[in-house]
Amino acid sequence: MKYLIVDTANTFFRARHVAFRGADLNEKVGLSIHITMNSVNKVFRKFQADHVVFCLEGRSWRKDFYEPYKKNRVVARQALTEKEQEEDKVFWETFDELTTFLKEQSNCTVIRNEIAEADDLIARFIDKRPDDEHYIISSDTDFHQLLASNVKQYNGITNELHTIDGIFDDHMKPVIDKKTKQPKTIPDPKWILFEKCMRGDSSDNVFSAYPGVRKKGTKNKVGLLEAYEDKDRKGFNWNNLMLQRWVDHNEKEHRVLDDYERNRVLIDLTEQPVEIKEFIDETIDTIETKNFPMVGAKFLKFCGKYDLKKISDNITSYAEFLQSGYRSNNVN
Repeated sequence: MKYLIVDTANTFFRARHVAFRGADLNEKVGLSIHITMNSVNKVFRKFQADHVVFCLEGRSWRKDFYEPYKKNRVVARQALTEKEQEEDKVFWETFDELTTFLKEQSNCTVIRNEIAEADDLIARFIDKRPDDEHYIISSDTDFHQLLASNVKQYNGITNELHTIDGIFDDHMKPVIDKKTKQPKTIPDPKWILFEKCMRGDSSDNVFSAYPGVRKKGTKNKVGLLEAYEDKDRKGFNWNNLMLQRWVDHNEKEHRVLDDYERNRVLIDLTEQPVEIKEFIDETIDTIETKNFPMVGAKFLKFCGKYDLKKISDNITSYAEFLQSGYRSNNVN
């Protein structure tokens, strides 16, 4: 089976920033729907996928595990102007209408778990289907850690396919780095994950395990590269780095290994606590097959509300993925 797995909120809300300068609210909303659905349609047809799974956000379990998690986003929302708050409200209402349509009038799968993020659902869905092919639709580079021979990621904002073999455009030609003039590549997913667990993730308010640590060590100090190369052996370089201690601005002492392990749970999409994995798996294991008829006609009506002319003119193309139902693999 070939699955398209959509990081739905990421794709929809990132698209709002692509609108041309001077676009009004209706145009921005319409563009977000267009980019989201066009990304899905393009990848579905190009790679002859079998089914689309739209993953939604719940209240993350990480907020209970680590109190500062994403608190920076609460502050950012509180700083919005009245106009920005109103725009935000309209976007969320439209997003809810789109996902309700997908859930109640299409044969696509729409899943949400009350304590999990879409990232968790995507990671578990892939982990439970190791023999299938998966295309993640998202601009979030956190998914680079999941890339494998059977897992690829499509960024609908830049129209790029990210794979372990490199980054490709819509014509499957390598994307060239403007600075180096060489094809863009993605580092080893395991290294990406290790470095992020060490450095933290400012976008999610996850603090560094070792502030100021160098990528490459010096004569007297081990760096991330040396520790990573020694990770499996757990030899001198690994222990030298991990057993270091540092003091934060509140004069609290930290051991690098402790904060690194905390960050692994927060950042590594395969390291959720066992009870969290089991709860997420219940959501995935209870996906039901839908068989709604005339989905294309229903989507055409939906498009009319938002004046999505380009989609309406090619409704047969979009109807194919909207009509394709889920087939259970009966995996454990």
